[in-house]
Amino acid sequence: MINKWIYRALSEQQIEFQKKIADELSISPILAQLLLQRDIHTFEDARDFFRPDLLNLHDPFLMADMQLAVNRLTRAMQQNEKILIYGDYDVDGTTSVALVYKFLIQFYANIDFYIPDRYNEGYGISIQGIEFAAENDFKLVIALDCGIKAVEKVKFALDRGVDFVICDHHTPDAELPPAVAVLDPKRDDCNYPYKHLSGCGVGFKLMQAFAMTNNIDFSQLTQLLDLVALSIASDIVPITGENRILAYYGLKQINSNPSVGIKGMIEVCGLADKEISISDIVFKIGPRINASGRMKLASEAVELLVSSNPAFVKTKSGTINEYNNDRKDLDKTITDEAIALIVSDVRYETRRSIVVHKPDWHKGVIGIVASRLSEEYYKPCIVLTNSNGLASGSARSVPGFDIYKAIDSCRDLLENFGGHMYAAGLSLKEENIPAFTERFEQFVFENILPEQTYPQIEVDAILEFKDITPKFFRVLKQFGPFGPGNMKPVFVSKKVFDYGTSRLVGKEQEHLKLELVDSSSENVMNGIAFRMHEYNDHLKALNPLDICYTIEENTFNGNTNIQLMIKDIKIDQALNE
Repeated sequence: MINKWIYRALSEQQIEFQKKIADELSISPILAQLLLQRDIHTFEDARDFFRPDLLNLHDPFLMADMQLAVNRLTRAMQQNEKILIYGDYDVDGTTSVALVYKFLIQFYANIDFYIPDRYNEGYGISIQGIEFAAENDFKLVIALDCGIKAVEKVKFALDRGVDFVICDHHTPDAELPPAVAVLDPKRDDCNYPYKHLSGCGVGFKLMQAFAMTNNIDFSQLTQLLDLVALSIASDIVPITGENRILAYYGLKQINSNPSVGIKGMIEVCGLADKEISISDIVFKIGPRINASGRMKLASEAVELLVSSNPAFVKTKSGTINEYNNDRKDLDKTITDEAIALIVSDVRYETRRSIVVHKPDWHKGVIGIVASRLSEEYYKPCIVLTNSNGLASGSARSVPGFDIYKAIDSCRDLLENFGGHMYAAGLSLKEENIPAFTERFEQFVFENILPEQTYPQIEVDAILEFKDITPKFFRVLKQFGPFGPGNMKPVFVSKKVFDYGTSRLVGKEQEHLKLELVDSSSENVMNGIAFRMHEYNDHLKALNPLDICYTIEENTFNGNTNIQLMIKDIKIDQALNE
């Protein structure tokens, strides 16, 4: 599938600011352009962007119900009630539980944690979990990264003498659960300034408010920001505003003084001698933590994250790494089976969405399979399997399309659903799958925009190689941490040529190791183009290429240099238009 390059142009007003910002900050016009594209218009905005400051975190008491939550937690501790920290089984949920547990255990011993079994209990607050709390005399449950729709479950808990404080970040329904407090910035009646916290971020704000109330030094909480950074990266929330501050300091913690548990994960990922980035969390650390809940029990991930025992962590990290290896084999098998179903059904040639179902698919990996199918076919995708008498599924979207709204339009056919714009979960009776498939397709067909039906690459700026100086790269690195809302800048350089030393690399000669020049300077730029071997003959014939790339730092044999990470190549200028 051919990518369309979309150039991000500055408005007339932004162009007026470009020279002013470049002069004030002593940076190139291109870097000023990147700032303006991120809505940074003043020196003060730029200072806050380049120098995130924990002092700029919002007052947690601006969140609806925060005072109620702190009061109930404080009362539970004063009365020596048992407190249960309850969370979802993904990275956001397990890091949330680990953060709240690790913070509170410093001051109060009468607490424990609980993660539901993905297969026996399903997503969110479960009847089994409530029964566990009631039977073991837990009077207060702090639910993290789940619970915003658990109206009937919380009513059941109240009947059993169990209070709930809910910390969630998913989209609520009109009716909120009858908990003591419901912390969720997405509540319509919540005036909290930042709406995009992760579940762990909401838990962090509760602990921040508790610390403020009880005169606990903030540094005792900020040392747990490594967990918040894991959640922000893995849950793919925007790295803007407050999340940017939390991710920035969380990454500093990971790279300077990670917890024993996180250090164990870093080592099994082979990242011990590397500066950890958001990308490393997304593609290496996060999937391993997730694998615990996908393949076995997510409580093992929490045990790892809260442990200070290096021997235990080494063993547990190895076990979780093996879960991840098993997960990779399983998701490849199921992805291949799902593609076979799609290929065999001619309806998918014209459909704008994909819904596939097979009763025996492993529930723990269908979210990954949905992501792979969405990327392969560039369509909103739902993958369903059978679990506990229902068809249970995961949904993934394409950029710009709100899959949560699409699923919500079919709510009368569902037993349960929840999630975000780009990822959601749902369950329904198996006999409702055909009707749901048609209704979902109808909504997608009527609402998806033409530009959301094919892959695009947003290009931040056109560069000549003379622009890529050491100072340019030093400033560019300070744009991080990168992620949704602040993606790594993408550049295009036009009419570049082989310097004469580019070559094919890889076991099957499938990658291009590039050494390129353009007409702007004598700079020879190194680059790597994975799985783009088909351009080698064109390159060797000294024909020009247009390249689309990000700028990376590559360290090999102790030497560090700038490297272009090629995202796409075009050989015909007409294709750029």
